Amino acid sequence: MLRGLDEELAAHKYSHVERERRFLVDPLKRPSLDGCRSILIEDLYITDTRCRLRRMTDSVGGRVVLKLSKKYDVPDPLARPLVTTYLTPEEYALFAALPGHWLRKRRHAVSSGSAEFGIDSFEGALAGLELAEIEQPDAASLAAVHPPEWARSEVTYDPDFQGGTLALLDRSRAEPFVRQAMR
Repeated sequence: MLRGLDEELAAHKYSHVERERRFLVDPLKRPSLDGCRSILIEDLYITDTRCRLRRMTDSVGGRVVLKLSKKYDVPDPLARPLVTTYLTPEEYALFAALPGHWLRKRRHAVSSGSAEFGIDSFEGALAGLELAEIEQPDAASLAAVHPPEWARSEVTYDPDFQGGTLALLDRSRAEPFVRQAMR
């Protein structure tokens, strides 16, 4: 069947739906992250696009994964289409030369109840900010997630806590933002 271009675009062909919730973490209440395996995540949010270049480095073996992703803007942030392609180092270097804003964080896996959350500890201008996220395969599973006892508040619907927005904060704007978030 031949599909029209409007239908092709509306379907976000080749994407999968990312279902996640995000929480602001209280670092004084969360489990210790000392000695936990982590993934260093270095993101470039490419200027004037919804594209994110990502370098992920495992703290244990130093393995590196490089990828380019695009999250689509949709009304429901709990079901956002996402498309990702994995890159060679040469491809990564080409995209890394594009203008954009960098964001650096370290992700740790932490259990709470029967769920596993990823806690992102931000570095650089956003040092001190910690966000937890959890992904689930379907809407019912996502809705059933209980916020961890160390969560300050849910920020899933707050665009200020999306990576692309956080990456735009320079040091002068990031420090007051982090202080306010941690109150």
